[in-house]
Amino acid sequence: MKNDNGMNKQKSFSEQKSALYLVPTPIGNLSEMSPRAIETLKAVDWIACEDTRNSGKLLKHFEISKPLLSHHEHNQDISIPKILDHLEVGESVAVISDAGYPLVSDPGQKLVRTCVEHDIAVIPVSGPNAALDALVASGLDAHHYLFYGFLDAKTTKRVKQLEALRDFPYTIVFYEAPHRIQAMLDDLYSVFGNRAMCLGREITKLHEEFLRGRVDEIRQNCDGLKGEMVVVVEGAPKQDTSVSMDEALDVVARYQSEGMTTKKAIQQTAKDLNLSKNELYQRVMRAKKEEE
Repeated sequence: MKNDNGMNKQKSFSEQKSALYLVPTPIGNLSEMSPRAIETLKAVDWIACEDTRNSGKLLKHFEISKPLLSHHEHNQDISIPKILDHLEVGESVAVISDAGYPLVSDPGQKLVRTCVEHDIAVIPVSGPNAALDALVASGLDAHHYLFYGFLDAKTTKRVKQLEALRDFPYTIVFYEAPHRIQAMLDDLYSVFGNRAMCLGREITKLHEEFLRGRVDEIRQNCDGLKGEMVVVVEGAPKQDTSVSMDEALDVVARYQSEGMTTKKAIQQTAKDLNLSKNELYQRVMRAKKEEE
């Protein structure tokens, strides 16, 4: 419900009306289909899915019989109005992907935004997610992390994306297809260097495997690996900040002698030496007063 200032406030379970349910499905092990997910799919009026054939097999396994709506990346302009029509007459719709959590590297964001704009409740159901499975099993820092998803398939664009992430200080999680994993790890090694990482594949399935080590080790041992893959990489290492403040002041003075303003010299020195710009500014001002 929207209030007077336009904010959308949703009380998911206090109003009995139509809703869009985001329902995760198993990424491999069917035993991970939760009771709530099954209950939700049995209760809704319609199920929107990427591939009606794949989803049909899953639903049959759990004895769920509901009419299906095809909803994927290439038909959203047609499927979203159809889904909205059902929701606006009081029916409920569940969205599922072929595997895992819908919207996570899968289509669905445009549908969710449309429902929010039309004041239709969007209700998530907890469940399987390959990125989180790989992250917590990786052995890398899981306190702070970035889920990036798929990098571009083309090398030039992929390298640019990696360069933009090179200095990110926290663990980064990527998805990758098996036929691109070698090229992706080669580019990762070239841009990130030989950081610690973990490659998880076939997660929750019979051939689940985790390769933990350095990028160079793993890129030399991934030939022929199959299955959907998750690549977890440690964040950028902290820079050495052992330079003394007196040395930093010398650098500021050198930049000033080359014609830079004090402000610009401080900015450039702080960037060069990975120092706090504000701390360096205070030290420069204090040194200036001492000279006076």
